[in-house]
Amino acid sequence: MLLIACLLLPVMAVLLYTASRIEEWLTRTVQPPRHARRRHLHLFPGGRQQAGTRRRTAPRRHRRLDAA
Repeated sequence: MLLIACLLLPVMAVLLYTASRIEEWLTRTVQPPRHARRRHLHLFPGGRQQAGTRRRTAPRRHRRLDAA
């Protein structure tokens, strides 16, 4: 009986993994968005300011981020 349990455990693990992958495959969107929106944490008091009241600073260079 212990032998059966030890043989059945890996089979059940593979079955569960396969079912999970199939479920993700079936429920994913047709075309994923090209670029995810950047999320920012506003940890300082005051939060977001209006565009007209924002302090102007020197323009920043934007880094190009590769997916690799």
